[in-house]
Amino acid sequence: MAADETTPLLPNGTAVDANNSQNTNQDHHHVNTKDKQKWTLNPLTLLNRLHVETRILLAAFLITTSFSFTQVPIFYVFHLMECDDFYTRHPPYTGTGDRCSRNEIAAGTATDFSFLAMSTTICGTVNLFFAGWLVKKIGPRLALMAQVLVPAIRVLTQILGVLAGGRSGIVIFQATQLITVLGGPVGYILIVNIIVGEVVSPARRTPVFGMLQGCFMLGQAVGYLTGGMIGDAWGIRRPFEVAFVAFLISTVYVQLALPYVSPESMSGGKKAGPQAKGIAAFFAPLKVLAPQRVRLPGSGKTVKHLGVLILCTGVFLGVLATDFAAILIQMYATAVFEFHQSDNGWLMSEFALMRAVFLIVLFPRIISYGRKWYAKRQSKRQPRRESISDARDPATQGLLIQPEQLEAPMGTHAEEEPMMTQPPTETEDTHFDLFFLRWSLVADGLLTACTALATKKWHIYLAAAMLPFASGTAPAAKGVMTDMCSPSQRADALNALTLVENIGRLATQGFFGFVFAALAKAGKPHLTFYCNAILAMIAASVLIFSRFPPNGSELIEGDDAEEHVNGNDESE
Repeated sequence: MAADETTPLLPNGTAVDANNSQNTNQDHHHVNTKDKQKWTLNPLTLLNRLHVETRILLAAFLITTSFSFTQVPIFYVFHLMECDDFYTRHPPYTGTGDRCSRNEIAAGTATDFSFLAMSTTICGTVNLFFAGWLVKKIGPRLALMAQVLVPAIRVLTQILGVLAGGRSGIVIFQATQLITVLGGPVGYILIVNIIVGEVVSPARRTPVFGMLQGCFMLGQAVGYLTGGMIGDAWGIRRPFEVAFVAFLISTVYVQLALPYVSPESMSGGKKAGPQAKGIAAFFAPLKVLAPQRVRLPGSGKTVKHLGVLILCTGVFLGVLATDFAAILIQMYATAVFEFHQSDNGWLMSEFALMRAVFLIVLFPRIISYGRKWYAKRQSKRQPRRESISDARDPATQGLLIQPEQLEAPMGTHAEEEPMMTQPPTETEDTHFDLFFLRWSLVADGLLTACTALATKKWHIYLAAAMLPFASGTAPAAKGVMTDMCSPSQRADALNALTLVENIGRLATQGFFGFVFAALAKAGKPHLTFYCNAILAMIAASVLIFSRFPPNGSELIEGDDAEEHVNGNDESE
């Protein structure tokens, strides 16, 4: 399409001129028959004909699987290296059973693994800013390719740590986390969420965020299980080699299948005020965390709105309470029930698989039915709230119509066309997402507390199957966050929320890692679950005070730049 053309192309088979539809049915049937033949002959054509949401979800699954191949082997390697290091300073083991099944080794493994997780999170936080900056420079697709290719290098260097073993191997693993600054799991998750925010309609965002999180979990389930099984069957080094190949395959898929969105056209090509440059642009997402200024209807009075700030505070406490659950169950099972590499692989695979089933199958339905129920509940009080991000022309909502948003056709690709998404319906009020967010944390806290009652191995597997049913917090928070902010702030809002989650993850890995180590030495590691549960209840209490902007108010951005905001004055 030439740069001066403004008429959007419609996807093949989605619309036909009404005056000519009856005369061209046979021709279209003939063309569609040829298209079906191309599907079977050209894999690139097949990829491009899949719905854009499907392609994004498949990318999330492939990339997450690549990252997850080494997660179980890494923990087991740390357990073995800590065991080797322990007996270099103590007499050789002469008893029966597993020589590594000691409270001192379990505590040491928890401490060193917590340091590893903390270093990964610190480097990942820097990577978060780098990835957000890179998206604005080269676009989300190229930035995502960089975030997937760089970890392949890190996996190769970790093989050296496996070969070294002992304290030297632990140090090597810690050092390789510096590579995460340029590419890692935090950056790729942010970019995939940004792509969803750009190409998915407002009413579909929260469900798609949930399904995206479910695909992350499904990839973890496959990666955890296969990684542990590969390590048991072919040696501890083999999962790292498989992960390297998987990263390369994922990079190629991102290039071939994901939609192209240029940096200039992000958020509908709408820019709010002067654009920051240099170091200010690098840290631009932090501005989203500041209190919003809104102009009230009628009186025109300008007030501060703290909804986003309180939301991020509640999300931080929620992550602090719940994000350590997977690692905690793994550590608890290893220390108390003597789980080995394959056992932990099955355990983490079950945990991730159940989360995937909940988020992909149940979560979208809960959000859909919940919005309808909540809309009926609120309809008698006040009109439906339209989000900040919905304040666009409904005729073109969800349709990429600017020339720079369309990728030029390539010789080996089917020509990419604008993506049509459905506008939100009258019954889909995203106010329910905030309601769901609070109660999800309550349920998470109750289920976590019940895990402390486990006394047998099958209790651990039961806990891993039940905990995921309260895992809708993260996608619900993303949906609420993008709804509270304007389209021009969407990428920075997701970046800021991911930053908050990352800081919470860093805090929980450090805090609860050391808490578990201390309680493990005292022979009472199960008490860690109660600490998690109490903190989850506190997070839910904080979110009670997070509300959408008042109905009919206006959001003031930058230097007197304004975006229309419709919101509900109440929050339940």
